[in-house]
Amino acid sequence: MRTLIRDVSIFDGTGSDPRPGSVLVDGERISRVSYEAPISAEGVDSVIDGRGRILMPGLVDAHTHLTWASSVEKIYHQFILPPEELKVAAWRNARVLLDHGFTSIYSAGALGDMIEPELADAIAAGTTPGPRMVPSTLERSPEGEDGVETGDVFNGRGPEAMRAFVEYCRKEGVRSIKLVVSGEDALKPGSAMDVLYTAEEMQAAGEAAREAGLWIAAHAYSNEAIGLALDAGARIIYHGSFADEAGIERMVAEKDRFFYAPGPGVSVAALEASPPPHVDMSHMKASAQVRMEREARLVPELKARGVRILTGGDYGFPFNPHGRNARDLEHFVRHFGFTPAEALRSATQFGGELMGLEVGQVREGWLADLLLVDGDPTQDVAILQDPSRLAMIMKGGVLHKAPAEIPAAS
Repeated sequence: MRTLIRDVSIFDGTGSDPRPGSVLVDGERISRVSYEAPISAEGVDSVIDGRGRILMPGLVDAHTHLTWASSVEKIYHQFILPPEELKVAAWRNARVLLDHGFTSIYSAGALGDMIEPELADAIAAGTTPGPRMVPSTLERSPEGEDGVETGDVFNGRGPEAMRAFVEYCRKEGVRSIKLVVSGEDALKPGSAMDVLYTAEEMQAAGEAAREAGLWIAAHAYSNEAIGLALDAGARIIYHGSFADEAGIERMVAEKDRFFYAPGPGVSVAALEASPPPHVDMSHMKASAQVRMEREARLVPELKARGVRILTGGDYGFPFNPHGRNARDLEHFVRHFGFTPAEALRSATQFGGELMGLEVGQVREGWLADLLLVDGDPTQDVAILQDPSRLAMIMKGGVLHKAPAEIPAAS
């Protein structure tokens, strides 16, 4: 199947200004991008007339929890669900994210075992709609520590237990392991600076993950937790809010080896939330306020020094449901001083690099994961929060959402 997308203004994902051009998709890949002479429609199967709209890469969410069940389509007021309902929610949330222009996601941990590998396989097989997916297993939180147990311990403590956990994940078919290295103030005040693993445990996890060909995603707030995660070879670090100058120096020194996702989505949503009287969000709101104040200084410094900073913000809470993920782009502009094009680059090119796939750029030979946008997100990223502004959503050359009119090639 050969599809010509013409009369578009192309934002290629690198942060450069959009330029008029046309794109030829052959099968699942982009076979030609032209900014000069228009591409001929000869020999193509269909033509999409962009009518001057923006063509850009599909979005990437770098911090996704599909089993955090709430979405814009269905809110759950309990966090833990029965296994079958959890699976239904995960399948729904994958489709919701694709509906909102997210063509790739990197999992930051699941609430149910085996759900994400099964879902990733179903998406890859085309039996259910959803983004390309790096699946994970339960978040691993040490048992009996002073932090918050957001997942499970698996196999006990010590280096050998960590190796056993990694082997378990390898057999399950996940691609990324989520390690909760720090506590969480939002759930247990004063725990964010707690470090939940020993250096020996983290080293064992890192060695085993490398041998198994798996990646590590780390929830880490403090210098010590960040250092342990980097020592273990973590591919992505979430939050990092309490890093000081020494932590910044360490992250900058490793900038070509890892990615950073501060996750402002959940913080902003918590501050905005108006829960009913019987729901106490005071701890979460206080933690969110502190994190946003610290990240307002931290994130611009890391960006200025070349650290790759990605969007993705713990969506799936009832006050922060899936489907609102594109809000992170606006948060990057409003709170961290990114330009709209820089925020878009975080959610496209850098997200594609995290995925380890040829996605995130409008580039010849790369996978045809593309959005056609009504309006210019390089001027106003908030446009991407409205799915009705997505005139087309394409993943791997297949239209998930087609423009109103697609004339057959004559």
